[in-house]
Amino acid sequence: MKQKLFDKFTELFGSSEGAHFYFAPGRVNLIGEHTDYNGGHVFPCALTMGTYGVARKREDRTMHFYSMNLDGIGVVEASLDDLTNKKEYDWANYPLGVVWAFAEKGHTLDSGFDMVIWGDIPDGAGLSSSAALEVLTGVILTDLFGFADLTMTDLALFGQYSENNFNGCNCGIMDQFASANGKKDNAIFLDTNTLKFEYAPIKLEDAKIIITNSKVKHSLVDSAYNDRRQECTDALAALKTKLDVSSLGDLTPEEFEANKELIADPVQLKRAKHAVYENQRTIDAVEALKNNDIAKFGELMNQSHISLRDDYEVSCEEIDILVDLAWKIPGVIGSRITGGGFGGCTVSIVKNDAVDTFIESIGKTYKEKVGHEAEFYTVDIGAGASRLD
Repeated sequence: MKQKLFDKFTELFGSSEGAHFYFAPGRVNLIGEHTDYNGGHVFPCALTMGTYGVARKREDRTMHFYSMNLDGIGVVEASLDDLTNKKEYDWANYPLGVVWAFAEKGHTLDSGFDMVIWGDIPDGAGLSSSAALEVLTGVILTDLFGFADLTMTDLALFGQYSENNFNGCNCGIMDQFASANGKKDNAIFLDTNTLKFEYAPIKLEDAKIIITNSKVKHSLVDSAYNDRRQECTDALAALKTKLDVSSLGDLTPEEFEANKELIADPVQLKRAKHAVYENQRTIDAVEALKNNDIAKFGELMNQSHISLRDDYEVSCEEIDILVDLAWKIPGVIGSRITGGGFGGCTVSIVKNDAVDTFIESIGKTYKEKVGHEAEFYTVDIGAGASRLD
């Protein structure tokens, strides 16, 4: 892939002399969904699939963006003197948003750059292709323009800031954090309230992580994602009339049950219940992993799906079919929706000797029920974003 990117760069910009090669991974969240903007814990890992880029500084104030996944769009040109989100920039609003965020945070570029990307994260699958692109851009800018004082966590925060304020999706920190700080064969146990984190080794002696893509696309900016966020904010405001809490993640399930009558709106009550219980499930799941109790981990994954389906209502018919089919297969330790919801993917932990059955039987029945095929990826946990050459 590296050679193809450099060849395309040369074709578009005359030569690739002085250009460098970069990568930022997508992520899958094993458990802890929709807790990241509620001050709770999440448990994502970086994948070996992600977004690759070749980039080089320019002498003038022009920026060029080109995606080999979207050849039809061609080269998108923008200027450092006009950092605004424009419809015609299409996908390039993501890297441009990061340039804008750098400037907002006091890291102004002294010249433009050329950038060619290619990614192997399926579009709209909920594996964080947008976060990978944001973190990739952050790594490129840091490297090309010498912002040596920035940490990987800074780059994650800049990516989140740009997505919230430049691209209008009110996402939490998890996706960018996992892409920036990923570690091979480890998941990240992250407290989104404090950004304290620890790596937890994922030792699956006899099992694989399988991501199943429903091939139902969601777009978080246009979906009910921002609504859910508002419902949680309103539920928290109701709890704050009596309790001294800064986020839903501050509450144990017991404290929540003792005070839930403060939330008058039944929908807000369900949303808050999910946020509180999912946070506790995530803490319990990491504990189970430390005790090598993978069966307990799987049980908590299943409970997480039920909560996301019934209380948070971010699942959909196709995803529920995938999860229900997975639960019926002997050797499936746990299975749940992952990502923002409204389509996208499930994540399952499947014993090695059940992997073939899992893919064949779910693949066949899903197509019969839904009318199109699902895609399966047996994934490895990879490292975070970096310059590769």
